Amino acid sequence: MDFDFAHVMLTGGMVEKENSGRCSPSKDAYRKHLAEILNMNRTRILSFRNKPPPSANGFQESFLSAPQLTPSKRRRHIPQVGFLSFLENSERTLDAPDLLDDFYLNLLDWGVSNILAIALGNVVYLWDPSNGSPSELVNVDDEIGPVTSIRWAPDGRSIAVGLNNSHVQVWDSSARKLLRTFREGHILRVGSLDWNSHILTTGGSDASIVNNDVRIRSHIVGTYTGHSQEVCGLKWSESGRQLASGGNDNLLFVWNIAMASTNSANQWLYRLTDHRSAVKALSWCPFQSNLLSSGGGVGDHSIKFWNTHTGRCLNSVDTGSQVCCLLWNKHERELLSSHGFNKNELILWKYPSMVKLAELYGHSSRVLYMTQSPSGYTVASAAADETLKLWNVFGNPDLAKPALKEDPEPFANLARTIR
Repeated sequence: MDFDFAHVMLTGGMVEKENSGRCSPSKDAYRKHLAEILNMNRTRILSFRNKPPPSANGFQESFLSAPQLTPSKRRRHIPQVGFLSFLENSERTLDAPDLLDDFYLNLLDWGVSNILAIALGNVVYLWDPSNGSPSELVNVDDEIGPVTSIRWAPDGRSIAVGLNNSHVQVWDSSARKLLRTFREGHILRVGSLDWNSHILTTGGSDASIVNNDVRIRSHIVGTYTGHSQEVCGLKWSESGRQLASGGNDNLLFVWNIAMASTNSANQWLYRLTDHRSAVKALSWCPFQSNLLSSGGGVGDHSIKFWNTHTGRCLNSVDTGSQVCCLLWNKHERELLSSHGFNKNELILWKYPSMVKLAELYGHSSRVLYMTQSPSGYTVASAAADETLKLWNVFGNPDLAKPALKEDPEPFANLARTIR
């Protein structure tokens, strides 16, 4: 059950039905038959809604191709309205029919090989920015679908696919070949995935977290026990030593990689109870290794910052709406959040003051999924309005810009907590 949606309905929020695609079996069969006849679900998958600009000065050169040397420093332009920016148009809008409207799933990811993957119903599509055309990688049967999560491996070639029937598949995207299927580990759908080198960590609706070693036959090498409801967020730290997990039980856990065990009940490093709603949005800071950001659902609205060396909450910011995803800017001290009820927007925040730099509008329904290009400059967002949008929010490549220095302690210069 989606408690975020239920909360809004009970408190009088005017929103659309959570899973508007659900209907009776007879109606569903009729809709599928009609779609097949009219070819409705294939003609505009990941096709542009707005005409792309010329490639010489446009989207591909600015942030989808590899960074190139330029004679002058290129800066992003954000039109100012007072002290806050309001952006109403993305760089690109693509159609994403059959994208599931489900807060607890993770259906969008951008690999290091610069290929964008998105799950639409039972199908996983790959979109190559170099030519702008989609290709179908996975098409599962109704008995095991829909696809409930996807995650690129660090090599940029293998991709993990979580399914509604509790199985997890690993595919070779180049050869279009199924490499492995993990049938053990979960008994309900797998809605969250993350990689730590050769370890694929899976989180399920059965509240379990499993470490799978994709190199060996007996793939389950560890489990984490602590959540009591669906695990909807999983993120390994850059070092690979700590794992953050968020669940529909409003809990945030921080685990150490050595804590996973197949033989005994696992103990967490920190069990954090500050959120008042489901915790899906998780993101590790790229310039402060022990800084973790988390976002709460519709009954919480907050973005919280944690020191994972001490387990202390450093700051909490009320965003005013459901927090679906969080992404750190790799090149500036900024954080991007995507939101659901009721504004369906993206917000760019200055770190650590958490002053709003920009509000990005364009989606007409909650922005459930968000991912970042390999260069770190481009963000893709997908929403329940069945559109995929690409934003230049983190700027353009700039080889002359020095790398961010790691802070010794997060919020060291912040005098007070913002609430």
